[in-house]
Amino acid sequence: MERSTFVLAASAALALLLWQWRPIAEPVIWRVDDPVARIALQGVFWMGWGVLLISTFLINHFELFGLRQVWANLRGHALPAADFRTPLFYRHVRHPIYVGFILAFWAAPTLTAGHLLFAAASTGYILIGIWFEERDFVEQFGQRYQAYRQQVGMLLPRFGARGRKSPGQP
Repeated sequence: MERSTFVLAASAALALLLWQWRPIAEPVIWRVDDPVARIALQGVFWMGWGVLLISTFLINHFELFGLRQVWANLRGHALPAADFRTPLFYRHVRHPIYVGFILAFWAAPTLTAGHLLFAAASTGYILIGIWFEERDFVEQFGQRYQAYRQQVGMLLPRFGARGRKSPGQP
C-alpha cells in the first residue's frame, strides 16, 4: 500500500497546488515572439506530454500506481518478482516519464516568474525522486541495473552508447 498511498497523496497535493495556484505574471523571464519558434516550443510541450503518456503504457499501469500490489495483497497472492525491462524510450533514457514532465514544464513561449517557480520546484522534486528511485532499483535489480546506469543516461541519451544493447533486452 506504500506506493499507492504515495501516488494518491502526491496526486492530491498536485491537484491542490493547481487548484489554488495564483499566477505571478510579472516579471516575464522570457517571451518568444517569433511565430515559428512559438509553434516549436508548443510542439516540445506536447511532445513532453506524449513521451510521458507513452512511457506509462510501456510499463504496467497497475504496478506503477501501486494498485497491482494492493490487489494481490487483498487476494492473498504473492507478487511475482519484478521484471527488469527496457522497452522503447527506456533503451535511451532511464526515466522517460520524468523527461516528459520536464519538457512539458519548461517548453513555454512565455515564461513568467510563477511558471519559473513551478518548473524549477517540479524539476527539483523530480531529481530528488530519481535519487530515491535509482537507489531502490539498485537494491532490487543489483548488477543488472548498475550496468543499465552505465549504458543509459538518466534524463539525456548517451549518444556514444548507441550500438550497445541495454540490459534486459533480447
